[in-house]
Amino acid sequence: MRLTQSIPYCTRSPSESARRERIGLRGAVLWRRRPGSRRGASGHRRESAASSTHFDMTKHLKQAERLKKIVEAFPNLTVTVLGDLVADEFVFGEISRVSREAPVLILKHRERTVLPGGAANAANNLADLGVNVLPVGIVGDDEPGRMLRKYFRHKRIPVSGVLQDRSYTTVTKTRILAGMTHTARQQVVRVDREPQQAPNPHWTRELYLAARNYAHASDALLVSDYGYGAATPAIVNALREKGKLGSTPIILDSRYRLLQYSGITAATPNEPEVEEALGVRIGPEWSQLVAAGQQIMTRLKLQSLVITRGRDGMVAFDCMHQPVDIPISGSDQVTDVTGAGDTVIAAFTAALAADATTEEAAQLANYAGGVVVMKRGTATVSREELLHAIERTPPATRPH
Repeated sequence: MRLTQSIPYCTRSPSESARRERIGLRGAVLWRRRPGSRRGASGHRRESAASSTHFDMTKHLKQAERLKKIVEAFPNLTVTVLGDLVADEFVFGEISRVSREAPVLILKHRERTVLPGGAANAANNLADLGVNVLPVGIVGDDEPGRMLRKYFRHKRIPVSGVLQDRSYTTVTKTRILAGMTHTARQQVVRVDREPQQAPNPHWTRELYLAARNYAHASDALLVSDYGYGAATPAIVNALREKGKLGSTPIILDSRYRLLQYSGITAATPNEPEVEEALGVRIGPEWSQLVAAGQQIMTRLKLQSLVITRGRDGMVAFDCMHQPVDIPISGSDQVTDVTGAGDTVIAAFTAALAADATTEEAAQLANYAGGVVVMKRGTATVSREELLHAIERTPPATRPH
């Protein structure tokens, strides 16, 4: 099935449009020839080439400075995270021998680590970026749930929005890693423990109330829907229609039901999620990718959209501008992609809350993703690491 390009839906308030115009003017650089200067043809070409190079360098420097200012504003922001809280468990064993019982390796247990995953990882990334974060979700009265709450308390992240239900099983993803003392750890198998059913109506209402109360005191609402029921289209629609959120932006990451949401501000799906949602194969053609993004923009009535594409970087869509193709930041020889999507939406949300444009927010998300995929396991990016990445490599785009 081929997609045809369409004009994406777009609506912004007058204040939003004025804000975007001010940001655009701040980033503009105007050039003109000196009056009375005269050049020959070859001299003019040399001057044009030199001027073009100088213009590009100046433009990149100004863009980098603008991105730094956005990151430096993160500590002044508060973001509510509504979503499925996951415990990411990593069990490492050193290879001992081959079992006599079956053709499998026997591992000597060496260490175990439990880290925030899913929406909890998004909240953890926001905290390490310096943002004041308010997580809302549900865990069970079990060891993984208690460990998540303890982890948040240790980082001074409020847990009053992290509900605890004795009948609920905390979503836990256990990764068994094998290796030798001086070799890289390789994932052998993953075991998932999931709740038998979504939270009941009582807990669903409690989630809605906690998200509504927190969002009133926040600069943005991040929704992380992994399909376990803590973040649903029904809850988000109720927040949007009855929660009196005003102009608070809502940024969505939904793995399985992207098109069931409406009236949100922005979304950050990856390319396979877009293909599954639309029932298409995008492939290498830029026109197909643009058409798919515009369909998502129109059907969800978005102001902004970022489609992540792995080693191909990401594409930023804005209802007022042409799509921007952003190459991957750093090396394309990644170490571990676990939780990278949570890092991307965290940085993207923080930037939008700090009045960044779609392209600026996407550039910062791209930097953050490029840093985190070079770390093993579920990881975060600090504000200092993000600033260093900006200083090391200027923001880039690919022409089409």
